[in-house]
Amino acid sequence: MESESYNALVAEEKNGSYVQSVKTLNTSDLPDHDVLIRVHYSSLNYKDALSATGNKAVTKSFPFTPGIDAAGVIEKSDDGRFNTGDEVIVTSYDLGMNTPGGYGEYISVPGDWIVPLPSGLSLKESMIIGTSGLTAAIGVEKIGNQQVKPGDGIVLVTGATGGVGSFSVTLLAHLNYRVLAATGKTDQADFLKELGAARVIHRDEITAVPNNPLLTGKWIAAMDTVGGDMLDAVIRQAEHNGVITCCGNVLGHQLHTNVYPFILRGVSLMGIDSGIALMEDRMRIWKKLGTEWKPDTLHSLARVVKLEELPAEIEKILNGQQVGKVVVNLRD
Repeated sequence: MESESYNALVAEEKNGSYVQSVKTLNTSDLPDHDVLIRVHYSSLNYKDALSATGNKAVTKSFPFTPGIDAAGVIEKSDDGRFNTGDEVIVTSYDLGMNTPGGYGEYISVPGDWIVPLPSGLSLKESMIIGTSGLTAAIGVEKIGNQQVKPGDGIVLVTGATGGVGSFSVTLLAHLNYRVLAATGKTDQADFLKELGAARVIHRDEITAVPNNPLLTGKWIAAMDTVGGDMLDAVIRQAEHNGVITCCGNVLGHQLHTNVYPFILRGVSLMGIDSGIALMEDRMRIWKKLGTEWKPDTLHSLARVVKLEELPAEIEKILNGQQVGKVVVNLRD
């Protein structure tokens, strides 16, 4: 296949700061991997914003095209598992970190990174879910695997307006759990209730509590997306045999807590990292997300933007102003 020019959002350093702009690139400059994919949709994650603004812990070399999520159609394949025209998803691995990502109209990736688009999902819907939705779904599965059933009590979601939080709310509600949504953006209560939250509270109601080793149990399970002091407070207010999943550190990477919730209440703390999830787990969960786990409220989660609009959205997510999911349309 002859090389082709394409548009991509490129992050680069200028005058000591990092800026993003749409540039014309060529497929011949992409890595020499087995599968070339024409990207139709991508999505915006916090990690993308870090890459786009020069965070060397995420992306080592610039200029660079971020985007840890991509959904599109295979243009060329040297991997016998995939054929030209197949609709596919790629999330995480090294995509958008040090391998040019989904903010370009083409990506080149190893076949081992690719998930066939599940029956029941469009390419756009798969990016409304994306890495954040996959992360949420892994957490929900862990809660269910610990035998927490919808009738057992309240399930708390922290950081509820974010990408992982909002999908957690809608998926848990879809599965008939009673969801308590905690957020600093209480002006978004109607949005969260539309997604299925039974109740919305300010996040300070979780953390403004005595510093006792154990507090009155309020939830049987929780999806914590922010970490830090919030996670400690969530653990100390879990009910007997409560299950807490965690996947974020926006409030801090250190956890200062005590052992009593674990040894006196049997609380379980379970981590989530969709970036290193095994392919068999990805395939199983994506299949669920296209069938019985596909929420009716899926399209209420997302706004669709074009590449040219991404710099403003990147600034929003870095400033904690993003609500729901931003999907990037590269099809046009």
